[in-house]
Amino acid sequence: LCDALARQIYRLAGDEIDAFIKGYDFICDIQTREEIYFRRHDAYRLKTVADAISEVYGNRVYMQNYMRGLLMTQVFWSNHTASMDFFINEMLARNTANYSLLEIGPGHGLLFSRAAADPRAGSLLGWDLSSASIAESREALHKLGIARPYQLEVRDLFKSGYAGPGFDAVVFSEVLEHLEQPGRALDAIRDLMRPRARVYINVPVNSPAPDHLFLLRSPDQAVSFVQQHGFEIERTGFFPATNYSLEAARKHALTISTCIIALKPDS
Repeated sequence: LCDALARQIYRLAGDEIDAFIKGYDFICDIQTREEIYFRRHDAYRLKTVADAISEVYGNRVYMQNYMRGLLMTQVFWSNHTASMDFFINEMLARNTANYSLLEIGPGHGLLFSRAAADPRAGSLLGWDLSSASIAESREALHKLGIARPYQLEVRDLFKSGYAGPGFDAVVFSEVLEHLEQPGRALDAIRDLMRPRARVYINVPVNSPAPDHLFLLRSPDQAVSFVQQHGFEIERTGFFPATNYSLEAARKHALTISTCIIALKPDS
C-alpha cells in the first residue's frame, strides 16, 4: 500500500517533488509547535473557524505548503497509511454493488480515486464549500488518471439543498476535527443517507494541528459521539501515531487516528 500511495503522490507532485518534500518538513515543524502548546495547555490552540481562516486558510503560501506536507504523511505516518488500508478493505470492499458514494471534502483525491477504481462503485460525487478546493480536487483526479464519470460540486453541507435520493455510502475523512459544530455535521450527513447506508468517519483524537478545533480525548469518546447522533457502529479501527502502540498512545494522550464505519438505522 505504501508503494502504491508513493506512486500516486509522485504522480501528483510531478516536477515539484522537491517542493512537496519541503512541505513535509514544514508540516513537521508546525505540528511540533502545536504539540508543545497542547502539552502545556491541554487544549488545541485555535477555537473558532474564524481563527483558522485568519491564520491558516487565508494564507495561500502557508496552505500550499501545509497541503503538500499532508499528502506526504499518507506514506510517512503509519496511522495515516493504516487509515487508508481500513478505508479500502473495510469500507469500499464491503459496500453493496453499484453503490452511490458522496465524499465531503475530497481534498487531495486519494480516497476518491480509490472509490473511482472500484468496479463495484456506481455514481461518485464530491462536495466542498470552497470552489478553489474543488478545482484542486479536480486537477488531482486528472493527474491520477481518473477517467470514469464523477461529479465535483461546490456545496455547503449545512445548506446543501440536496433533494436527490439518499446515498449508499458517505466519506467524511479528517473533517470533523476542523468544525465548530461537529454534531450538526453528523446530523446533516445522516439526513443524506438511505436507511442502512454506511458512513466512513476518520477523526484523530489528541491531535493538535494549526487548524484543529474539535478535541476528542479518546477513540471511545469519538465512537460515543457518533452514536449520540443516531448512528449504529458497524466496525472501528484505532491507529496510533508512528512508533507507538495503542496502549502507549492511550496512556500518554497521543494522536490516534480513529476510523469508524457506521450505519444509518432503518428508522
